[in-house]
Amino acid sequence: MRVLEGTSAVVTGASRGIGLAIARALAADGARVALLARPSDALRAAADALEGRGIAIPCDLTRPDDVDAALGDIERAMGVPHLLVNNAGAFALGAIGAMHPAEVEQLLSLNLVAPYRLMHAMVPRMRARGSGHVITIGSIADRQAFPENAAYAAGKFGARAMHEILRQELRGTGVRVSLVSPGPVDTALWDPIHPESRPGFTPRSEMLRAEAVADAVVWVATRAREVNIDELRLSHS
Repeated sequence: MRVLEGTSAVVTGASRGIGLAIARALAADGARVALLARPSDALRAAADALEGRGIAIPCDLTRPDDVDAALGDIERAMGVPHLLVNNAGAFALGAIGAMHPAEVEQLLSLNLVAPYRLMHAMVPRMRARGSGHVITIGSIADRQAFPENAAYAAGKFGARAMHEILRQELRGTGVRVSLVSPGPVDTALWDPIHPESRPGFTPRSEMLRAEAVADAVVWVATRAREVNIDELRLSHS
């Protein structure tokens, strides 16, 4: 039985990695999925592979005009979605004093401001309808500090704070709010970092798979309507 049959979902950062795995898993459970990511052949191919359940919406989430255009595309395609998965993010290492402020600003624009833009547009309409679900993809870095991680952690700590505030604001409205925070996940994000060669980093062979995170998101999204999974933290067994 497909629990999500007849529902609609928006997944950001959906052309690869965790976002692509989530889009595939939601579609497999019956949802119609709008895949948001920067324009690319990979985005179009990912949507086409969902056998009629995927819609490719090219969007640079750091550009307000792109976001506004994407919101219009979503409205025309599915109205107010039942599920918003804020997954898109960027990761870079750099000590305070070494990473340029412009790079910090760019990371925060994608990891923190972009999710807020989408929630700002969609949450009031979910609330007016009396149903919906906002799932934020967090990280071990949303509550644990690591050296050279100030810019990324600032965004993830902030995203966790927004999640907790939104949960308080929407409690009892019919709109659910969940945070899914995995430990390290083996995606292309690690390609330029080579964690196996860096002391203290988790080898990729010991990281979670993107599909495991997607499975957790589907589990969170398919609980009974009166149940809210406030926070789900994932680690490798």
